[in-house]
Amino acid sequence: MNSLRFKALQEAIARQPIDVELPSNRVSDFFGINVFSYDVMQKYLSESVFKTLKAAIDSNTSIDRPTADEVAIAMKTWALDKGVTHYTHWFQPLTGATAEKHDVFLDVVDGKAIERFGGGQLVQQEPDASSFPSGGIRSTFEARGYTGWDPSSPAFIFGKTLCIPTIYISYTGEALDYKTPLLKALNALNKAAVPVCNYFDKNVKKVIATLGWEQEYFLVDEILFSARPDLVHSGRALFGANPAKGQQLEDHYFGSIPERVNEFMRDFETESYKLGIPIKTRHNEVAPNQYEVAPIFEEANIAVDHNQLLMDLMDKVARRHHLRVLFYEKPFAGVNGSGKHNNWSMATGSGKNLLSPGKTPETNLQFLTFFVNTIKAVYDNADILRASIASAGNEHRLGANEAPPAIISVFIGEQLTKVLDGFEKKVKGGKSSEKKSIKLDIGHIPELTLDNTDRNRTSPFAFTGNKFEFRAVGSSANCAQAMLVLNAIVADQLTKFKAEVDGLIKKSTSTEDAIIQTLRSYITASANIRFEGNNYSKEWVKEAAKRGLPNIQTTPEALEAFVTNKAIKLFETQSIFSKREQEARHEIQAEIYTKKIQIESRIMADMALTQIIPAALKYQNLLITNVKGIKDIFTTSRSLAGVEVKSKALAESMQDGGRYEDIADSQIAMIKEISERVSIIRNRTEQMIEERKKANKIEDAAAKATAYCHNVKACFDEIRYHADKLEMLVDDSIWPFPKYRELLFIK
Repeated sequence: MNSLRFKALQEAIARQPIDVELPSNRVSDFFGINVFSYDVMQKYLSESVFKTLKAAIDSNTSIDRPTADEVAIAMKTWALDKGVTHYTHWFQPLTGATAEKHDVFLDVVDGKAIERFGGGQLVQQEPDASSFPSGGIRSTFEARGYTGWDPSSPAFIFGKTLCIPTIYISYTGEALDYKTPLLKALNALNKAAVPVCNYFDKNVKKVIATLGWEQEYFLVDEILFSARPDLVHSGRALFGANPAKGQQLEDHYFGSIPERVNEFMRDFETESYKLGIPIKTRHNEVAPNQYEVAPIFEEANIAVDHNQLLMDLMDKVARRHHLRVLFYEKPFAGVNGSGKHNNWSMATGSGKNLLSPGKTPETNLQFLTFFVNTIKAVYDNADILRASIASAGNEHRLGANEAPPAIISVFIGEQLTKVLDGFEKKVKGGKSSEKKSIKLDIGHIPELTLDNTDRNRTSPFAFTGNKFEFRAVGSSANCAQAMLVLNAIVADQLTKFKAEVDGLIKKSTSTEDAIIQTLRSYITASANIRFEGNNYSKEWVKEAAKRGLPNIQTTPEALEAFVTNKAIKLFETQSIFSKREQEARHEIQAEIYTKKIQIESRIMADMALTQIIPAALKYQNLLITNVKGIKDIFTTSRSLAGVEVKSKALAESMQDGGRYEDIADSQIAMIKEISERVSIIRNRTEQMIEERKKANKIEDAAAKATAYCHNVKACFDEIRYHADKLEMLVDDSIWPFPKYRELLFIK
């Protein structure tokens, strides 16, 4: 018996829920208590400095050093009052995780220790820029880089450390993180959207992007996790036969949350509320042991920070409950993977949602302006949007009848399709489509309101009432990548729209007519991106090809869209990336893809050669011993244990030493099957290793990623197929790893 696996199973089965006590039954009593919020600022700052700081945040202007000095003193005082000992600049390098370096509030003056933290430490720190991904911007001997305070995202206390959200740039000024270009993209959107809003309302001074993410994840008991080298080192199960029961009964989605999982959720939600993360929803997802958490919508920059913080928080809290969180997009084959739907919209400074259709969308020209321009932006830049969600993990999920396909299309629903069709054809809007109710003829059930359109869960970019849902984002991704691209392309499109409309106005066209004419041309031009049907169907793949829509299947191919002349011009025009920064990011993402496939390949070879094949051979030896025993018995005696054999056929078989194979036929067949599958696994593993060696010699990052994709990764499926067949054949007590039925159903 494999002792590690079965000890792990015994311990996992014996787990009991860990009770969680809330600070209060009212979340409002402790929401944001660990955040340097406006309320806290008013308490610790002078009135004049508070107003200066708030005005700078609201107007997106810089903060002078005297203001920063007083803010730093206030932050330190607040943090010390709450038992904090250290501070850190909290930033988001291109590793995909957050980064932090903790310093104590300490200085020594004349031999005396004092707590010190000034504007200099608040505004700027200096991490090693050569130790993070830079795409060649920084060399090993060029180590200097800077983190800079982002006052628009409030500081917070995590454990006993004051965390200050910051940007991260190189010594020469290039962005080395996710936050810097996101802030630039949001600024570009504001600059482009405000003048367009002014066509309809001269009082609009600010436009923000809003984001509501939906974080999907899997949970696995920590001891089962630790017994799987592939989960530990790559985040996904590289081997594993499908269990008899998976998700086919559809009984997990929205099902009763297991008690142990519910306590984990209560625990991380409580910690989230303290950090000002407005968690709203929790529920079971489709696959066994898969769940989702979602917050209330926030300004996009803060929403991104909160998602990164939550992922870190969930990982830490899960360990308290002897669980591990899997954010990988497809940790288990055969069941649904995980995504992070990004629900995006735009709002004015006063809170008006620019993508709210209202009761009469056909006459709501402001809504149609932002709605149509967003669709046009997606149509013109579908390849760049596809690149924004490309990763090694998301490759396994996209188009797998659980997530949107790699073809970017837009779903807007029946009602708005009619509105756009009528608008394009200059048809006057008819009677507005009022919301209808569903009549159930059940007296005591309240009337249920019917939405104007259905939802299309197969669409990668769907309009869902008053926002667009970008469903293709991967669960492990930093939302900033998709958000900076989406906001950049919409900003670019709104800039073009404004130029076209103003051009018509100069030709004596009224403002309203100029807007209508331009929108009509956009509706016609972008019609091919709109699709209301099943994005999973083979028919759509053919239809999309006819429409000229890109269908980019692999990550290395998708990433190329970032360095096209079109993309370089777009990001330079919007002052988001320089050409050098784009090329560096392309190189970084190609390298990350290569390294992830490389790690998976190494783990796969290790598990196959040192654990799976030995387990199979061990069982094969038992079968061989069994066959030898049968041969010995049936070639030496006509009796079994002293009892005369009555069966004529069996007696004849026992008489004929050459016929023992008939009796041991099943065992011999299994011996042969094990030999064949072991041989294939070993040969393909050796081939994979050789392909890896060849790929490692390639200098160009993009070419190396392509080689890993098409030559190294291409070996994975066959190795796994035969290993999974062995799992179903080998004695369960010998198999070395926890199986899917254990990973997915022990809760």
